Amino acid sequence: QVQLVESGGGSVQAGGSLTLSCLVSDGPGCAAWFRQAPGKEREGVAGIDSAGRTNYADSVKGRFTISQDNGKSTLYLRMNDLKPEDTAMYYCAQRLAANCVVSLMPFAYNFWGRGTQVTVNS
Repeated sequence: QVQLVESGGGSVQAGGSLTLSCLVSDGPGCAAWFRQAPGKEREGVAGIDSAGRTNYADSVKGRFTISQDNGKSTLYLRMNDLKPEDTAMYYCAQRLAANCVVSLMPFAYNFWGRGTQVTVNS
């Protein structure tokens, strides 16, 4: 097993942008971003598979974009028009499986990062 490593979190004003990055294990599979705010359950934000198919939570559609580099070793989450309700700890996750479904449910993923904090100030 390998631990995923996220970076790029920080504090921004509402309406601003951030890009999160995550070093992932090379191989066929699915990867995703999750977030968890204090007192709330972890929720799926965006997912992507090896073919580039994506899935987004309704709350971030049109604002967030998930992508991978050519070597598929780095996962990104571009976050635009950030809102205070986006404030949370953000986690990247991965499942190595050839024909995985791009799920936004935590149980579908086996490997996780420790999280990076995103704080959006009103």
